[in-house]
Amino acid sequence: MKKGRFSEEKMVAILQEAEQSTVAEVAKKYGVSEASIYNWRKHFNGMQPSDVRRLKAVEQENARLKRILAERDLEIEIIKEINVKKW
Repeated sequence: MKKGRFSEEKMVAILQEAEQSTVAEVAKKYGVSEASIYNWRKHFNGMQPSDVRRLKAVEQENARLKRILAERDLEIEIIKEINVKKW
C-alpha cells in the first residue's frame, strides 16, 4: 500500500481545521483534493490525533493476537492428525 504524504494524526488535524473553515480553503492550503478530505472525514470521523495513535496500537495488537491464534489452531490440527494416525 502506498504511503501518503500525511500521517494519520496530521489528517485528523487537517480535518479539525476543515471544521473551522471551508473544505476548499483547507484543501488548497495543504495541496490535497477536496475528495481526499471527504474520504478522510469518512474514515476518521470525530477522532482526535491521540485516538488515531491508540487505534493504530490496538490494530497492531489485534494482528499479533490473530497470528498467535492461527498458529495455535494449526498446532491443534497437527496434533489431531497425529493422534488419528497412531490408532
